[in-house]
Amino acid sequence: MNTTTITITDPELLAKLTAAEGHIVFRGPGGVTVKTVETVPFGKPPPGFKLAVSDEELERRRQEKTGRNLDEILKDLKQQAGE
Repeated sequence: MNTTTITITDPELLAKLTAAEGHIVFRGPGGVTVKTVETVPFGKPPPGFKLAVSDEELERRRQEKTGRNLDEILKDLKQQAGE
């Protein structure tokens, strides 16, 4: 899937796009449809998205300590740097 980045500099258009929800139709000056897009709210998966693991499995993994905490990592890095 390709990504095209378009920077919006018109404040009015930016406000309209920010407020838009659902389906957006972009039209040229003559009213001809140029593109249509579907909005996706930030922080929310698209409708119909399902995780590969259950909520119970996610909770179990949250409780499980793996690896080292940040303090341990920083301590090791300082020792390696001779501090």
